[in-house]
Amino acid sequence: MGILNKNHKADVKRLPTGTFTVDAQGQVISSTVPQSVSAALVNDIGRILVASFREAREAGMGVSELAVQYDAFRIVAREMRGGAIIFLSPKVLQLVSRS
Repeated sequence: MGILNKNHKADVKRLPTGTFTVDAQGQVISSTVPQSVSAALVNDIGRILVASFREAREAGMGVSELAVQYDAFRIVAREMRGGAIIFLSPKVLQLVSRS
């Protein structure tokens, strides 16, 4: 019953926020993403998005921007001469006041 154990502390992590650019191979060139976000995660996101742009180009599709939207998080990538600029942004919960 570890969930009910009073000594159990939840490991709550903030969703990453920031911008980074990657080259045509998906390698990070510059980043404003906090260092608390693993470099492996940032590299994976970059490689996947650059590969997506490359595959779209090879298929003859003119894709210059991709947006991935989750319930609490959004990733927007813009193609830049084979590389990309990628924006990570958590959605902000808005409190609604009841009058």
